[in-house]
Amino acid sequence: MGFGTPSIAPIPKPFSDPIPNVVALPYGKCPPFHIMAPSWRMLLRLMARLSGTRLEPTMEAMAVVKTEMRLRIVISFVKVHHASSEWHTVLYMTIDHPIPPSAPAGWKYRNGDTSTLPWSYTLAQLPPFLRDGADAALSKFYTIPCTAETPFPTLPISFPNLATYLAAALENSRDAMHDSSSGVRRLAKYVDQFYPSDRVVLDDAPERTGMRRRLKNLVGIGSRPVRDRNAEMYELVTPFVPDDFGR
Repeated sequence: MGFGTPSIAPIPKPFSDPIPNVVALPYGKCPPFHIMAPSWRMLLRLMARLSGTRLEPTMEAMAVVKTEMRLRIVISFVKVHHASSEWHTVLYMTIDHPIPPSAPAGWKYRNGDTSTLPWSYTLAQLPPFLRDGADAALSKFYTIPCTAETPFPTLPISFPNLATYLAAALENSRDAMHDSSSGVRRLAKYVDQFYPSDRVVLDDAPERTGMRRRLKNLVGIGSRPVRDRNAEMYELVTPFVPDDFGR
């Protein structure tokens, strides 16, 4: 978790620093904030349990932008090793940024293409796992599009609410599994391909119970006592190292 480059290893390194209550996102030229976990389910499970942590704009961002700020989220799946069958899930986040009228090929950032990074990601150097394209041999990425069911999240937002949003994005992708005219189904295909054992958990709740109930089934809330937040992070993600962009 942090603003640097995710460290991909078969076993996540121990998390020793306190988990911040506030992750402050800059506006404009800065690397995306990321959270990494061994799987999609573990990512949502972690975020659902971090009820005391939220994302919000920096003070500098609020001084520049006087309207509401929204998140642009890219989900990356990275192979642990070229000979391995394991894939880690990396969640990237930036604050949405308007596309200048003079931007080269600006149209491609407006058409909701899940294989195109948002304009805000072009303002700083890309993390290595996003440079090889949306469907490389060792990494894939999916840009969550804006839909009626999943509009871009507004800041500030808590981690549990963000987990619910991500679960809804996967549901939308599943609904589009038979639609070959768009790339929306790519997220569901990646999750099913890389984490086949999670599919039973994802599907075990009736539709009528609603998204929040489905999320609870997915992350296992209530199945065991709540653990210390740092212990949960130790198990699931890489270290968070505060820097000039976080606090």
